[in-house]
Amino acid sequence: MEQEIYYEDYEVGAERVTIGKTITEADVVIHAGQVGDFFPHHMDAEWCKTTEFGQRIAHGTLTFSVGVGLTATVINPVAFSYGYDHLRFIKPVFIGDTIHTKVTIKEKKNHKKRANMGFVTETLEIINQKGETVMVADHLLLCQKKNS
Repeated sequence: MEQEIYYEDYEVGAERVTIGKTITEADVVIHAGQVGDFFPHHMDAEWCKTTEFGQRIAHGTLTFSVGVGLTATVINPVAFSYGYDHLRFIKPVFIGDTIHTKVTIKEKKNHKKRANMGFVTETLEIINQKGETVMVADHLLLCQKKNS
């Protein structure tokens, strides 16, 4: 469960794909309670019938949280999440959709002030059961270099 993956170990273009998770009504309701977002788009099935989607949609923040959570399979004590950039919600996620995440190493850059560290950017694509990309984001990792 724990593995040291140093800056030099990441290869631009490398990919991995996570397992899937089906988004349930319970996920949506619990998330609404946690974040306080009770907008009808997520909570009111009858109102949603009048919208272009015709049904409730999962919160974008729920999709993001689950998509990122699916990538958390290894504890890497020499790399730390530095943040996320370019987050976009491409398509809605509905109750009953199954999503998984594809992670691609996009780029590597040396840290400007710390010679023993570097940044690794991995692109996350959250994909539904139809093969449609529903969300994208760039995840920045601050990674220790070997022999530093």
